[in-house]
Amino acid sequence: MNQDLIEHNAKWAESFKWAGLPTPPARKLAIVVCMDSRIDVFDALGLGVGEAHVIRNAGGIVTDDMIRSLTISQRFLGTESVFVIQHTRCGMQTFKDEDLASTLEAETGQRPTWLIGAFTDLDASVRDSVEKIRTNPFVPHKDQVFGFVYDVETGLLREVARPEAPAA
Repeated sequence: MNQDLIEHNAKWAESFKWAGLPTPPARKLAIVVCMDSRIDVFDALGLGVGEAHVIRNAGGIVTDDMIRSLTISQRFLGTESVFVIQHTRCGMQTFKDEDLASTLEAETGQRPTWLIGAFTDLDASVRDSVEKIRTNPFVPHKDQVFGFVYDVETGLLREVARPEAPAA
């Protein structure tokens, strides 16, 4: 175990200042993002503690579990908009679903029942994840779903999917 992390937490907790924050995020924002350790979501977007839900997984792809979290975030905790953020040089672009599934089956005797979600086209992957949110019947707020690519070399976001303009 990394004892230094536990020790850091004890020192940090001495001046803990977020007791009493409300459970719903102040900006009514949920962010679906890759688990990559190079992405500091709060600093990159200028957010503070308590302002957004950050939901992470490998690739920042929208899986059933992401839909579960977004459904709860919107229906019970007041979020209304969603940012989907994937990034350059993602590990999910370095293999194919079938290769990993076959390796896991060879090692364990079982194929995964969950979506692996590897991809080659980053922009298409973001758009696909945005579309999964927009078409899911359990997610009530679909009109403010945005998709971005985060560049791990520059820290900049590039928008690749935005809400459709309302019909006139």
